[in-house]
Amino acid sequence: MALDLGEADDTFSVRDLNAAIEAVLARGFRDEVWVRGEIQGLQRSAAGHLYFTLAERSDDGQGESTLRVVLFSRARDAVERYLGKYRMRLQDGMVVRVVGRVQFYGARGQVNLQMSGIDPTYTLGQMAAQRDHLLRQLVAEGLLDRNKRHRMPVAPYRIGLVTSRGSAAWHDLVSELERSGLGWQLVVADTRVQGEQAPAGIAAAFRALAMAQVEVIAFVRGGGSRGDLAALDHEAVARAIAAMPVPVLTGLGHEVDRSVADEVAHAVYKTPTACAAALVERVRSFEAAAQVAWSAIERRSTTLTQRAEQRLGTTARRLVADTHGAVALAGARLEQSEAAIRRAGRVVLADGDRQVADLTRRLRQRAPRIVVEAELRLDSWNAQVSALDPALTLARGWSITRTAAGTLVRDPAAAPEGTVLVTTVAAGEVRSRVEAP
Repeated sequence: MALDLGEADDTFSVRDLNAAIEAVLARGFRDEVWVRGEIQGLQRSAAGHLYFTLAERSDDGQGESTLRVVLFSRARDAVERYLGKYRMRLQDGMVVRVVGRVQFYGARGQVNLQMSGIDPTYTLGQMAAQRDHLLRQLVAEGLLDRNKRHRMPVAPYRIGLVTSRGSAAWHDLVSELERSGLGWQLVVADTRVQGEQAPAGIAAAFRALAMAQVEVIAFVRGGGSRGDLAALDHEAVARAIAAMPVPVLTGLGHEVDRSVADEVAHAVYKTPTACAAALVERVRSFEAAAQVAWSAIERRSTTLTQRAEQRLGTTARRLVADTHGAVALAGARLEQSEAAIRRAGRVVLADGDRQVADLTRRLRQRAPRIVVEAELRLDSWNAQVSALDPALTLARGWSITRTAAGTLVRDPAAAPEGTVLVTTVAAGEVRSRVEAP
């Protein structure tokens, strides 16, 4: 099959084709068009022009359509002033509805949208719809009021702080706490609070403070555009706040709308300074109440002590009077007892004298007989002792045999062959050695 290369005049040059495309687009898009999408890759040139891409994901999430947009400086000023009325500014991740003219940039073969205006209400509506959907979801899961159910500490001295360290919000809160002169313990979880990475960073900061044993957490940042505050409406931030085991206070620097973070938090304050002031007021109220209580205790203690001293003085005086009376009564009773004892003593002594005289007479009568009986018993005991005297036994020819160690030998088995024996007789000792039979 032969390839029909056609006439040379049928071949476009790149420039000619681009010019033809530009002409077709110019006829097809004579008027400006509205386009919606998400801003990506926002850049500002040295000349003040803005360049970005409008992106739209496919319904199946597998692809993405994009369109290059340019906002020249002469139109940019008007657009930014218009957005400023709604506290908005163009930034990445923002869903917008913009108007402009479709153009074909032949040098690059690229279709652009030369932007001239924007519909802020569309962006606000998208943000509000996303916010309302998230709030309904949090309510359905029981998370919207979870943090509010935590009991606020009576005197929260140990505070966790989620913010960007060194920012104006950080300085405002720290300065307010320091001016109070109270003994705060501040645990700072440093994180970005705006931008695409802010939600994940804020959620991670909350999780870190959940393990830091703080009593309350302050989440603060300065004011900004609605886009700057977009992280405050993010699901990850809302869920992180709801999961905190302690109350979360917000001071996010915006006064128009309450963010989702505010809705989920325990208490909401307009600014970081107001948030710090609320903490100072709570601790000072506790210290004032404690001082009042201590003063009441002191007064009550003083009153009770004075009453006790009065009762003690009355009791002491009564005790002295009662003691004097008791001593006088005891003295009188003692004198009576002494007299009775003396009378009884004389009777007892007289009776004792009679008993002693009677016993003396009886003893004199019985003494000779007792002496004779005692002498007879003594003679009998002497005779028995003499009969048992070993010396007399030995004199009659008996002997006592012991081993050299002094053990008395009563049985031949106790003196085996070779045993040295000491035999005691009337005239002395005889030593011998046992031999075999």
